[in-house]
Amino acid sequence: MNSPLQQPQRVLGLDVFRGITMAFMVLVGNPGSLSIYSQLDHAAWNGWTLTDVVFPTFLWIVGASISLSIGRKTARGESRLTIVLQAFKRSAILYAIGVFIYAIGSFDLSTLRLLGVLQRVAICSFISTLIYLCASLRKQLVVVAVLLVSYWLILVYVPVPGYGPGDLGIEGNVAHYVDRIVLGSHNYSGTGSWDPEGLLSTIPAIATTLLGVIAGELLRRKQSLNRHTLQMLALGVALALCGLIASHWMPINKKLWTDSFCLLMAGIDFAVFAALHWIIDGHRRGKGLALPLAFGQNALAVYVISEVSGAILWSYPHSLPMHGRIFSALFGSVRPAELGSLLYALSTLAVIAAAAFYMHRRNWIVRI
Repeated sequence: MNSPLQQPQRVLGLDVFRGITMAFMVLVGNPGSLSIYSQLDHAAWNGWTLTDVVFPTFLWIVGASISLSIGRKTARGESRLTIVLQAFKRSAILYAIGVFIYAIGSFDLSTLRLLGVLQRVAICSFISTLIYLCASLRKQLVVVAVLLVSYWLILVYVPVPGYGPGDLGIEGNVAHYVDRIVLGSHNYSGTGSWDPEGLLSTIPAIATTLLGVIAGELLRRKQSLNRHTLQMLALGVALALCGLIASHWMPINKKLWTDSFCLLMAGIDFAVFAALHWIIDGHRRGKGLALPLAFGQNALAVYVISEVSGAILWSYPHSLPMHGRIFSALFGSVRPAELGSLLYALSTLAVIAAAAFYMHRRNWIVRI
């Protein structure tokens, strides 16, 4: 028998988790040069680094927030239709902001990137909201399983012309083939022919978000802190082990968002959040958390500031972008080159942290 649900209160540990994730996202998203320490860059293909943890963690947090937020709305008596319309509006705005960010520097409708980070957040959050409203916790688990099994079957059994079925290489996998056919010139400019936030790989990304929704549902149960923590930790260990076991058949790969990657990342998220929830929400160890809270409570503003400023610095003026000038003047002579790149990233993080902290002190929170 399921435990009764309670009207959710603000979960400070989740805000801190979001803040830490956003801070790391800013750090790895603003390197000084192409010389980057391996853990501060994405894995080239198979395998994973700390940087690869960031995006799935953010989607997992989005999912948990969906459960907690809608729980508050339904407790106030809001109708499902109202909630769906609000979710659609928010997702549409997020999608539009994502497209706008990628248009900075080279606004060309013929090559405008249609998918990306915020676009994936928009799609996953809206679909997860619909599933959350229509499915119980057990059915949500079934949906996660169906999504992952379906994606595995597609990757393994759908043939790609010239490569056949089951090819998980960069050019021969079916996910990138679909991106080439459907998106064409609207793919990520860094690859030209496929998108790391592509169409098919959004399927398991939805599963990642739903696993966050399930975490939120567990938090809403009227249970002791220790029971919440143990449930989260046990589920995290189980998911991580499943991901590692599955990697023997399907490699851990962020760009394909393979099932093994989805499960391993969600396992890490459950375990890390369990610790944060136990320490921060359970034992009121909240001192010194103003900065991660500033990042976490204004995640959208932080992301947009980081991406827009980065795009401008890398793009203007076209003859010699400001990014190159600043890096050369301040950190170009630092050796090794990776350290100079990191120092630039840390400087960017410090500036954005100051802006986030100022907004936090003034209680300015950007919501859509």
